[in-house]
Amino acid sequence: MKQNSNVPAFLSKLWTLVEDSDTNEFITWSQNGQSFLVLDEQRFAKEILPKYFKHNNMASFVRQLNMYGFRKVVHIDSGIVKQERDGPVEFQHPFFVQGQDELLENIKRKVSSTRPEEGKVCQEDISTILSNAAKVQVQQETIDLRLFTLKRDNEALWREISDLRNKHVQQQQVIRKIVQFIVTLVQKNRLVSLKRKQPLLLNTNNSPKSTRLQTMVKETVEDNHH
Repeated sequence: MKQNSNVPAFLSKLWTLVEDSDTNEFITWSQNGQSFLVLDEQRFAKEILPKYFKHNNMASFVRQLNMYGFRKVVHIDSGIVKQERDGPVEFQHPFFVQGQDELLENIKRKVSSTRPEEGKVCQEDISTILSNAAKVQVQQETIDLRLFTLKRDNEALWREISDLRNKHVQQQQVIRKIVQFIVTLVQKNRLVSLKRKQPLLLNTNNSPKSTRLQTMVKETVEDNHH
């Protein structure tokens, strides 16, 4: 095979591998030269792939063939699809023909079906999503800050209310003591005043008016004691 820079390395290695008579027990041309056969997949993967492709994964090798347009040949025997799991596996490509290595440069690797415009739109969509996500993040941080401020103000308000309640209770207690003191003082003054007037009232004549006055004084004193 002549060296051609237009032929991918995978195809060059594959061509050399199929052409090499030393590997015919693993991989070889079909009888008509229009395809090639892998005679024993397990041995091929274990003994040949590492030498040429630096791996021993048969599935990866087949996937690479598919990327270059190779197709697996399915044989039909009396109308029935013939499948031999342990038998030879055959692959075919219209430009991979025995003795015609000049056709290899026509084999092209499949490109992604995604159009450039579609990729551009997709990238723009991603950029838009990221931009919107950033805006949402900023809004979320603003909301979190407001909630923190409200929580802090609310806690301060509750502390202030608690302090006012305590002061109110203390003031109520002071007022109650003052009222009790005044009532006690007034009662004592009345009692002293009544005691001073009582002898004079008792020395008066037993007139109806004097009797009524004595009765009123007595009731007043008793009420104060109660």
